[in-house]
Amino acid sequence: MSGERITGLDLARAISILGMMFVNFKIAMGAEGSGPAWLSWFASLFEGRASAVFVVLAGIGFTIMTRKARVGDTGLLRKQRVIVWKRSLYLLLLGFILILFGWSADILHYYALFLFIASFLIRAFGKMLLGAAVIIWLSAQWFLLKYDYTAGWDSSFHTYLDFWTVNGFLRNTWFNGFHPAIPWFCFFLVGMWFGRLKFSEASVRKKWLIISLIAWVGSEIISLAALKIGGTYLGTEIAVYLFQTKPMPPNMLYMSSATSSAILVILLCIYLAERKYARSIVHALIETGQMTLTHYVTHVIVGLGILEIFGILENGSLIFSMLYAVTYFVVAIVFSLIWKRKFKRGPLELVMRKF
Repeated sequence: MSGERITGLDLARAISILGMMFVNFKIAMGAEGSGPAWLSWFASLFEGRASAVFVVLAGIGFTIMTRKARVGDTGLLRKQRVIVWKRSLYLLLLGFILILFGWSADILHYYALFLFIASFLIRAFGKMLLGAAVIIWLSAQWFLLKYDYTAGWDSSFHTYLDFWTVNGFLRNTWFNGFHPAIPWFCFFLVGMWFGRLKFSEASVRKKWLIISLIAWVGSEIISLAALKIGGTYLGTEIAVYLFQTKPMPPNMLYMSSATSSAILVILLCIYLAERKYARSIVHALIETGQMTLTHYVTHVIVGLGILEIFGILENGSLIFSMLYAVTYFVVAIVFSLIWKRKFKRGPLELVMRKF
């Protein structure tokens, strides 16, 4: 696996964490619907997309991490599984800390579940991974038709009322949380499969760049057509529920669109990491992407904590939330560059390695 590919993935991680900051600060400030139309449109581009890139990258990273165990002996496989289980537990604890801190949109405890399940799929064939993704993709749509997606949520869809009950936790984790395993584990499975491709070959990159672009545009066109036709025959509310490409609810068209756009972003980042222009900016973003876990946790605890201290949380405008996200991200870049002068990994990444 080439160095360019790895740095390209780190660049994609930095882009994904910036997108998640845009979305999360907007949600935390209650800034949805405020601000000029063009800015609302721009902010909406990251909803369910930045986090999808994050999970696909997690699947790719998992494939890279377990590459030797996939072809090694049983002892090596068992050892690798134990490492994955420890990391899964670590991420679960971090996720619960963020939830207790008041951040209900946490993705880490879902990520922990994805890692745990994936530990049993290390040696699964590529077709098996894609087959499992398709089954989960179809099952999720069936669940949306059969069960009440609003169960457990407050009227604003920001707080899950019975998260700490057994039924509520299971429902949130598998069906209607912010990143439910059905269907969000599809992103991870696609990433696992995607990580096995030979990105050192230009023809492979070009092929999947074109395929992902066509799939993304096609999903959006089908969504628009289905919304128009469905709105006429089913009613606007049902059509939106079934055919929009927003992350909540995560219907089939959203999953198709978000998966293809995630692959497109990752491939573009791999290309960009190999280019010589804007080298210093790309390098800074790569360094930041290598500390994604640290920046994800701190953007909740520190980023939202600052807003809480100054009484701005839940009272911000869309313009302010976007500017705050950019400012915070710039600070994160500076911190990354300073930290990486002395340490190879970020603070929470170092703890995970020790763990």
